[in-house]
Amino acid sequence: MEKVINCFKKRPDAVARLICFPWAGGGSIHYARWGNVLNSSIEVFAVKLPGRESRAKEPFFQNMQQIVDEVISVLLPVMKEKPFALFGHSFGAFTSFAVADALKKLHNIEPVHIFLSGASAPYSEMRINTPKRSELSDEDFLRWMSSVGGTPPELLSNPEVLKLFLPALKADLHVVESYKCNKPETPFLSCPVSCFDGKEDIPHDLQAWKDATTGDFTVRMFDGAHFYLKDSANEKVLLDYITKQLETSEMDYL
Repeated sequence: MEKVINCFKKRPDAVARLICFPWAGGGSIHYARWGNVLNSSIEVFAVKLPGRESRAKEPFFQNMQQIVDEVISVLLPVMKEKPFALFGHSFGAFTSFAVADALKKLHNIEPVHIFLSGASAPYSEMRINTPKRSELSDEDFLRWMSSVGGTPPELLSNPEVLKLFLPALKADLHVVESYKCNKPETPFLSCPVSCFDGKEDIPHDLQAWKDATTGDFTVRMFDGAHFYLKDSANEKVLLDYITKQLETSEMDYL
């Protein structure tokens, strides 16, 4: 478990778990520290992918199935143990969706809530028509990333550090670009789905996520660009919202 999950604050008595998936090239620290911020009813599990942090020497995953298989093999017992929710930003939104899809199809379990941020649904026209970027040269790749504002500003200001992150960024982007997913003919989930985005980010087809569930569907927009959630004021609003939703779902679950 420790290899795949970063948990800053273990809460065995928590009523629900929030399982968070990193953005492209990202690690687990940003989400793991949410465990120190959220109240004691929620335990935060931040997923660690190969090729970064304590798994830096492991090869990157090549496709979405590898991520899904690993996450489910490690987390299935705890997912059956108590209510859980999924959160993913950008690349993490795709991995959250793919994990939820597999959990429902293979094990007939689903989250009490899914929180998806900064990404079009994988089966939406907007996503399918997105040009492939993972095979660009490093120079062109960086130019593109600067133009869309999809990079943490602290990385863009330090080219040497950015070069260290490029392999992970490209590897994750390759996973997304090779991930094929048909639009659900009928919704396969019944849990609520909440979508978030920055108002200044490039447009995403958030509404298309609605096709995945018969549950409540909500879209909330925040001031800021792609990494709106790194702003402390936005993060507070986001975490307050997540807490409220999970505490409400706990009542329903009970």
